[in-house]
Amino acid sequence: MMTHPYTQSYIYKKINMMLGELTKSECSVAEFIMENQDKIIYLCITELADLTDTSEATIIRMCKKLGYKGFQELKIEVARELVDPIAKINENLLPDDSPEEIISKTFSSTINTLTASKRVLDADEFAKAGDAILKAHRILIFGLGNSASVAADVQHKLLRAGLLATAYTDNHLQMIAASSISANDVVIGISHSGSSKDIVEAMAFAKSLGATTICITNYGHSPITKSDVSDIKLFTTSDETKFRIVAVSSRIAQLAIIDALFAYVSLKRGKAAIENYERLEQALTCKKY
Repeated sequence: MMTHPYTQSYIYKKINMMLGELTKSECSVAEFIMENQDKIIYLCITELADLTDTSEATIIRMCKKLGYKGFQELKIEVARELVDPIAKINENLLPDDSPEEIISKTFSSTINTLTASKRVLDADEFAKAGDAILKAHRILIFGLGNSASVAADVQHKLLRAGLLATAYTDNHLQMIAASSISANDVVIGISHSGSSKDIVEAMAFAKSLGATTICITNYGHSPITKSDVSDIKLFTTSDETKFRIVAVSSRIAQLAIIDALFAYVSLKRGKAAIENYERLEQALTCKKY
């Protein structure tokens, strides 16, 4: 095997010791990881399967043989060695940055994410998503962990637009809700990585029952973007995925997409939307001094 710069890393040594216990296809994945540790920390499992001409199941089996629950846990192990801990907070920060520099860099990171996400957001897909939401009898929104608050924001916005929307942030309730879906309903799944197993499975189940499924995820090929999971794909993108497993500034881009969908739906509903806003304003006056 060719020499490369990661021979002293923990994951390299661990995989090297286990190669004899892996199948041929598992070895292909393992060797790619050994030689491309700087790349795999921001690849999703589907992209790795494509690059190694293997399958997601093969990658999961290999990870488990190495003692990890899955590919995500292996990536975290690699990131611990390769990524400066400060970069996990923000890719541009330094330990001695002043408050002014922290503000500037954090805002710049968010602005860059919004600009990049605007470029990858397809207008046709966006319009399809908006039209599907307008026609839906019910709209179910699925989000877990970091995406749970985003799912709640979708519910909030669509309810304000006068639509029947419910956010589910528990994995069991997501599957229960999906089981009662119909062809007249829409499911929106939010997962930055696109690899959240529970979200993907609930969306695939809903799609199999005839619902229109929409994903909001990071740009690229991932389990949530597969044709048997999502009908419509709305992408964000951010440099932070090169440094952090958990997204931060990309959540702002997800919220921007939701705001844009809210505007699209409201404009299409016209007078009905305005009347609903006025009823809401009247109903909520008693909630403020």
